[in-house]
Amino acid sequence: MNVALDTNAYSDFLRGETSRVDIVRRATRLYLPLIVIGELRAGFAAGSREAANQAGLKQFLASPRVSVLSPDEETTEHYARIFLQLRKQGAAIPTNDLWIAALAVQHVVELCTSDAHFRHVAGLTVC
Repeated sequence: MNVALDTNAYSDFLRGETSRVDIVRRATRLYLPLIVIGELRAGFAAGSREAANQAGLKQFLASPRVSVLSPDEETTEHYARIFLQLRKQGAAIPTNDLWIAALAVQHVVELCTSDAHFRHVAGLTVC
């Protein structure tokens, strides 16, 4: 199983939420979209444990099972398609989440998230 973690799923994993820990343990490959890393670092900067959180993220990213998903030109095509699909459905989602969805669809990975709005994205598998 190849899984991309949304920001809330990574946070849940760190807090030891059983379902998230199980997903991370079972996954063959784990992916963090670059946008998620930005959201995490923004949250770290606003918190009182920035250095510890940064160190934990660095350690997580150093795992041989973890890769970063970075947007490229192909990602923009998925982004545009998803944007139009959601617009036609009247189911807009935040811009950062559009990028996260586009990366997950592009790389054919399941997205682990607590955000229900991702379920509106055609072609995206959510756990």
